[in-house]
Amino acid sequence: AGAEALRRAVELDVASRFQESLVCYQEGIDLLLQVVKATKDEAKKHRYRQKISEYMTRAEDIKRHGKYHKQIRIEENATGFGYEKLFHEYLSEIVSEVWVEDPYIRHIHQASRYLLYNFLRFCEMLIKGPCKVKTIHLLTSYDEGSGRSQQMSGLEEIKQSLRNYGVTLNIEFSSSIHDREIRFNNGWMIKIGRGLDYFKKPQGRFSIGYCDFDLRPCHETTVDVFHTKHTKKM
Repeated sequence: AGAEALRRAVELDVASRFQESLVCYQEGIDLLLQVVKATKDEAKKHRYRQKISEYMTRAEDIKRHGKYHKQIRIEENATGFGYEKLFHEYLSEIVSEVWVEDPYIRHIHQASRYLLYNFLRFCEMLIKGPCKVKTIHLLTSYDEGSGRSQQMSGLEEIKQSLRNYGVTLNIEFSSSIHDREIRFNNGWMIKIGRGLDYFKKPQGRFSIGYCDFDLRPCHETTVDVFHTKHTKKM
């Protein structure tokens, strides 16, 4: 599996698809490191370490030259930007932990937006894979006023539902949070100007785009993708 991931990384690298190649480099290196730990043959360990060092050097070179930064501009009323389309490229099989920082994961009627539903849809995407998420960390702010009880009950329901899939949801609240970002433990960080709430309110519960977010018109926003985690050391 590690060799296949690295073979794909090289193909993507040659094709100048640097963001995708970096994901594959990271995944392949992590898998080869597991092989090294399990190998007793010192000669094989030495060969594996040499190859790992070569791939690490290339991965660091991609990051150092800024090839890992990607910006996506979502235009007003654009469609085709569902969560799967936006995040799937960065959800490799080694992703097991996710951090979501968004101050507005609140109850479903605030400002006529479906903020808790958005977070639920995001969690559903993680469950479907190909990643093997075990823990989701959510940092958000309390709903002010009468919506707090609905916010808490909604998040608790999501938490219980995720538990049925073997996923732990850790929830923290902050009154000073302003940034909106999503991080995966393979090193990718996605900053969305509007957070998860970049979809427009559907025209009705039986209108196209209500269920399929790829068909839902969007608000104008910018998405910035970075790679922040240094490749694991041997």
